[in-house]
Amino acid sequence: QVQLVESGGGLVQAGGSLRLSCVASERTFSPYAMGWFRQAAGKEREFVAGIKWADSVTKFAESVKGRFTISRDNAKNTVYLEMNSLKPEDTAVYYCAADRRGIVWIEVRAADYDYWGQGTQVTVSS
Repeated sequence: QVQLVESGGGLVQAGGSLRLSCVASERTFSPYAMGWFRQAAGKEREFVAGIKWADSVTKFAESVKGRFTISRDNAKNTVYLEMNSLKPEDTAVYYCAADRRGIVWIEVRAADYDYWGQGTQVTVSS
């Protein structure tokens, strides 16, 4: 069973930046893709960004394009989410997830991901 552990969340003012990290416990971790999702209070979990493990192809939600970047370090089994120009509406619990069944594209539905981290809170104050 793969364990994913997120870190890097916190409280930041609007316009600030945070970098989230997600480390996988499996030594030979090699998913098809990794994704970041977020869930604000009272809302459904939504896709934020994804990256293919083999070739680093990325995909972003429209709401974060140009502000967030996603990257991965295969040697460290780690995926990162760099968040810049943060807005109060970015406030949410952020989750990383691993997709081991993907074939062609980066999935945006939570149901298509096999493993999940416990989440890390990001709060952006106005």
